[in-house]
Amino acid sequence: MAYKATQDPRTDVRERAYLPELLKGLGITARHFFRNLFGTRDTNTQVIDRKGTSLITTVEYPEEKIPYPPGYRGLHRLVPRDDGKPRCVACYMCATICPAQCIYIEAGEYEHDAKDGESRVIEKFPTQFVIDELRCIVCGLCVEACPKDAIRMDTYEHTKPEYNRQGFVYDIPKLLKGPAVSHPSDPWNKREGSEQPHHVHKEAHTRIGEGLVQLKTPHSVGHGHEPKKLGSGESQKSHPTK
Repeated sequence: MAYKATQDPRTDVRERAYLPELLKGLGITARHFFRNLFGTRDTNTQVIDRKGTSLITTVEYPEEKIPYPPGYRGLHRLVPRDDGKPRCVACYMCATICPAQCIYIEAGEYEHDAKDGESRVIEKFPTQFVIDELRCIVCGLCVEACPKDAIRMDTYEHTKPEYNRQGFVYDIPKLLKGPAVSHPSDPWNKREGSEQPHHVHKEAHTRIGEGLVQLKTPHSVGHGHEPKKLGSGESQKSHPTK
């Protein structure tokens, strides 16, 4: 039977003592407590779609983890080549475009008598590649700027907790992971070395000053004179009008 409160609480001793409402609140709390304690709990990680007698919606991390969306930008990783070395060629593109300045790179050069074809073509490689994950703003510009597909953010992992700041600084051994990636456009798949090609490089345009360029002077226009031809070392001087 429902309890009906009076219009004037001052005339009812029960409401002045707050005992009915207090017992009603304790009953609701006890009902939820025992139902969540002994009821069947749905372990579905999608909190909104939970079903069952238990109404607990807290995700018991790390036993339960909510899946990341497809476009989630996780931790960085250096993409390895087929031989296990990083695809990075130390071009500094990622470090230059990074708005947080959290990437530090030091470049080195392979020896000329390197045995593997990849090293003969690339020549440069990172001796140090460090990312400070505490300063990173997870913008993904480093991934977009890399011309060699050497850095990705497809790990689907967030930054793990550490006890000190140095633990958030990721170096090459910590970043180099994941499956190897190879593209048909990789230079080591096209040629064996980095020597100059045999064919002569030809430019599609003519530079200024090469050959004879016909220029129309103010004196030749309208007087029937032919335009003067200037060579590569000559220049036209303007004469003041009288």
